[in-house]
Amino acid sequence: MSPPRRPAATLTSRRILLKQLGLVATTVPAAAVIGGLVDGLLITPNWLVTSDYAFGVPPPATAEAAVAAKNTLRILQVSDLHLNRIGRLEQSLLQSIHDSHADLIVLTGDVIDAHGSLGSLNILLREFPSQPRTLAIVGNWEHRSGISLEALGRTYEQHGGELLINRSVEVEKNGSRLRVTGLDDLIGGVPDAASALRHEKPTSNHLLLVHCPACRDTIRLPTEHSASLLLAGHTHGGQVAPGGWALIRPRGSGRYVAGWYDDGGPPMYVSRGIGTSLLPVRIGATPELVRIDWSLETQES
Repeated sequence: MSPPRRPAATLTSRRILLKQLGLVATTVPAAAVIGGLVDGLLITPNWLVTSDYAFGVPPPATAEAAVAAKNTLRILQVSDLHLNRIGRLEQSLLQSIHDSHADLIVLTGDVIDAHGSLGSLNILLREFPSQPRTLAIVGNWEHRSGISLEALGRTYEQHGGELLINRSVEVEKNGSRLRVTGLDDLIGGVPDAASALRHEKPTSNHLLLVHCPACRDTIRLPTEHSASLLLAGHTHGGQVAPGGWALIRPRGSGRYVAGWYDDGGPPMYVSRGIGTSLLPVRIGATPELVRIDWSLETQES
């Protein structure tokens, strides 16, 4: 005598309807869900990586290489910190900055996003190495923070930094010069490239700092002041980007997400940034410190 058969599992009326509509998803193991949450909330948001790139005129592979290396300017891009305290991530950032022996540190906006963050920024800047020059611009969150741009500028100045809002400065490395132009934010401010470059002479080494990468397609530089390189942030690389596919991009991102863009315009690097906004989660968009070794073109005085 064969054993009795177990009755088939019955479906609830709700599940039958969902099945008919093709909306019953494949069951995801609880461990995978928990693992994803732990990674997105605790691991990836605190896992800082340094992205290394070379840019500019490649140094010759001859005896002149040592001379060319003297004209290589090391730039660190710090973007979208959304700073509210000095925690493990910020300590890791400071260590990486000190280890990099940079010539120039640029902060490309959304460094702070609330009025109470100014004290933490003061502490962070106090721990920056004294040797590299520090230049900063503002993003949409600085404009929304309630902190006056004058107070923000004074905080940078207290630590030897400069806040560039539609303004240009020059950085020198062993006789080679780099012009750095910082524009106001596209969303919260009024970027004005003409004002930033009004009294400047043309140069072949021109770095443009913008917060929103959409500036690449919307801002028109004076013809004689074309940009050699743009550095931007704002997108967080999507912040939640499983498999590298950004589910959401904030206004001002344009068609950009993260990394290098060299398609029909000046080269631009979009940083994934370091902090988080709105939700303290990162998936598929690891925080990054960008390190660029720029071989400057030598210019006649």
